Amino acid sequence: MDTTTTMMLVLMCAIGLIILLTIRFKVHAFVALLSACFFVGFATGMPFDKMLKSIELGMGGFLGMLAPILALGAIVGKMMEISGGAERLARTMINKLGKRNTHWAMMLVGYICGIPVFFQVGIVLLMPLLFCVAIEAGMSLVAIGIPMIIGLLTVHCIVPPHPAATAVAIGLNADIGRVILYGLIVGLPAAAIAGPIFGKLVGDKFKLNPPEHLCKAEPTPDEKLPPFGITLFTILFPLLLMIAKTVFEFALGKTHPAMVYINFIGDPVTALFLSVMLAYWTLGLNRGMNMEKLLKFSESAIGPMAAILLIIGASGSFNRILMDSGIGNAIKTILMAWQVNPLILAWAVALAMRFAVGGATIAMITAVGLVTPVLPMYPGLDPALVAVAIGAGAIGLSHVNDPGFWFVKEYFGMSMGDLFKTYTLSTTIASVVGIITLLLFSLIVS
Repeated sequence: MDTTTTMMLVLMCAIGLIILLTIRFKVHAFVALLSACFFVGFATGMPFDKMLKSIELGMGGFLGMLAPILALGAIVGKMMEISGGAERLARTMINKLGKRNTHWAMMLVGYICGIPVFFQVGIVLLMPLLFCVAIEAGMSLVAIGIPMIIGLLTVHCIVPPHPAATAVAIGLNADIGRVILYGLIVGLPAAAIAGPIFGKLVGDKFKLNPPEHLCKAEPTPDEKLPPFGITLFTILFPLLLMIAKTVFEFALGKTHPAMVYINFIGDPVTALFLSVMLAYWTLGLNRGMNMEKLLKFSESAIGPMAAILLIIGASGSFNRILMDSGIGNAIKTILMAWQVNPLILAWAVALAMRFAVGGATIAMITAVGLVTPVLPMYPGLDPALVAVAIGAGAIGLSHVNDPGFWFVKEYFGMSMGDLFKTYTLSTTIASVVGIITLLLFSLIVS
C-alpha cells in the first residue's frame, strides 16, 4: 500500500472517530477533535513534540483573532435581544410589506437578525414572535417559519462575524470584508428560494397550531421599542465598516497612505468594538438602561462563548495536524488528479461533513483543513469565494445529528418525517442555490 493511500485511510479513520465519539458516545466535540488529533499523530508516526506543537499552534492560530470577535459580536447580539430590536424589525417590515407578504418579511427579519446572533439564539429569540405573527396574519406556521429559519441559518454559515464563517475566513487567509460582501450577495437568493418561495409551496400541506404558551399575550407597545432606523443601523454597522475597508482598498489601492487608518477601522476587532459602543448607547443608555445592567447583559452574552471557542480551537488543531502529518499532501495528490472546480470541491466537502458530523461549525472548519492543500493549485483564486463555498455547503442536509434540527422540531412540534420534508429539504435547497449563485458570481469577480 503506497503512502498516499495509507494517509487517506488515516484521514477517513480520523473523521470516522469524530463522528463515532460525538454521535454514538455523546463525547463533547472539543474532546472528540483532540482525540482525532492524537490519533492522526500516532497513526502517521509524528514525533511527540511535533504533535503537541501542531496542536498548540493550530489552536492558537485560529483563536488569536477569533476570541475578541466572538465576544464582541455576542454583546451586540445580546443588546438587540434585550432592547426589543428583533420585534421592532419584524413589526416594521410586516407593516411595510403587508400581511400577504409576511413570509418575505420574516425571511428578511431572520436574515438581518441572524447577523449578530447565533442560529439557536435566533430561534429562541424569534420563535414566540413568529407564532404571534402567524396567528395575526392567518398564515401557515411552516409558510412563514421556514423563511425565517433559513434566513437565520444562511447568514450563520456564510457571513462573518459568526464563529464558523469567521474561522473559515481566517483559516483561508481571506479578506473578511470580501467574505461578508460575497456572502450577503450569494446568501440572499439562496434564502429567498429556500425560504419564502419553498415555504409558500409546502406551507398549506402542514397545518400546525402555534403553542399558546410561547406566544406573547400582548405585543410590546411601540413606544417601548427602539426606532427601526437606529436598530437596523446598529446591527449593520460592523458589516458596513468591514465592507467599506474592502471597497476603499479596491478604489484607492493597498499602498495608499489613507489605507493605514481605513484598515484599522475596518479590521473586524475594531469594527465590532465600535459596534458594541454604539449598541450600548443606541439600544441601552439612550433607552434608560444604566451601565450596571449593561455589564450584566454583557457577562451573560460572553459566557456561552467558551464552549464554541474550545470547539473552534480544537478544529484549528485538527487542521494543522493534517498539514504537518503529511495528510495534506496526500489530499492534494488525489484531488489534483480529479480536476474538480475548487469552489464545487469546497462546497461538496463541507456538505459531506455537515451530513456526517451534523454541526455546521465543525463541518466548516474541518472542510478548511481538507481543502487548503489544494488551493495553491489555483493561484488566482480569491480565498473569499472558497470561504463562501464552504459556508454554502454547510447549510444543507441538516438532519438528526444536527442540534439545530432538534431546536426546529421542538418549536414546530412536527413529526420526524414532516421535518425532513420541510426543514431538511429547505436547507439543502439553500445550499444548492448558494453554490450555483456563487459559481455565477465568480465569473463576474474573477
